[in-house]
Amino acid sequence: MKDETATWETSREEFIAQWGALGSNWGINRTMAQIHALLMTAPESMHTEEIMERLQVSRGNANTNLRELVGWGLVRGVVKKGERREYFEAEKDVWKMFITIARERKRRELDPALSVLKNCAEQTKEEPAGPGKDFHKQMKELQEFVEFGMKVSDTVSGMKHSSALQWAMRLLS
Repeated sequence: MKDETATWETSREEFIAQWGALGSNWGINRTMAQIHALLMTAPESMHTEEIMERLQVSRGNANTNLRELVGWGLVRGVVKKGERREYFEAEKDVWKMFITIARERKRRELDPALSVLKNCAEQTKEEPAGPGKDFHKQMKELQEFVEFGMKVSDTVSGMKHSSALQWAMRLLS
């Protein structure tokens, strides 16, 4: 008979590795994504040394990425009575994770991009016909598109999970 724990752990290792690879496609480093995957799938909170050992990363690397994950709101510190070490656990609710990531990416990426688009459009609003006017028009269209996308994201983020799924199903059908 196959050991169920071994099967679960093998699948978990595969998930952690794949989540790490996906993380680099999403603009976060592999170790940060792997720590997130490890904590997201952990039955209990883990301390830094456990994370370091499991992922074979240095203390500095683990600490830096844990702080970043805490900053994103995807991981939180946990105090255990009688323990001096700091433990960590990840948000396990998929919808809350999605909302947290969407809000953080908006703050870190879209808000600065929108600011650039607005500045470019404002600085070129008086351009005469020709390439300058075309540039202004392009910046305004990009600004409006990004603002629309942000409004959709904010609307979806403000919905309860079931309402958002129903809305998405209507939209996609």
